[in-house]
Amino acid sequence: MKPILGAFFVATLLFAPVVQAQDLVYRPVNPSFGGNPLNSSHLLSIAGAQRTATARDAPGSSSGVVDGGTPGSSDADLFVRQLQGRLLSALAAQVTDAIFGTNPQESGTVTFGTTTVTFERSLETIRLLITNTLDGSVTEIIVPQLVASGP
Repeated sequence: MKPILGAFFVATLLFAPVVQAQDLVYRPVNPSFGGNPLNSSHLLSIAGAQRTATARDAPGSSSGVVDGGTPGSSDADLFVRQLQGRLLSALAAQVTDAIFGTNPQESGTVTFGTTTVTFERSLETIRLLITNTLDGSVTEIIVPQLVASGP
């Protein structure tokens, strides 16, 4: 019996198939995570096709107004929002120039429509008071002042 087992064992070794293995390597599909950059347009088109929700579909929205806040869709509303943003940006530039410009001031007031910005500089901070004259609301901002020591 032992010779038959030995012969069977030798036959199994001789006729056994050769097995090879290689490393498994993960390759992401999304180019944002290192995948092939040629996949980007395909993935973007799939995402666009699956996206059906818009701001108008949000809960609590009606006729382009989201959460009772900003009116959304007309060109006039967009123009007014952009104009307000630019005017407030100009106001911020005036305040910044008064505090940090070529001739910095220790205190001052800048008024723009119904908004008044008052600033005071101290050794350690800059204190800004933003007052809305329509409703009397006041916002206070305290910014630490950078003090650079000499060499």
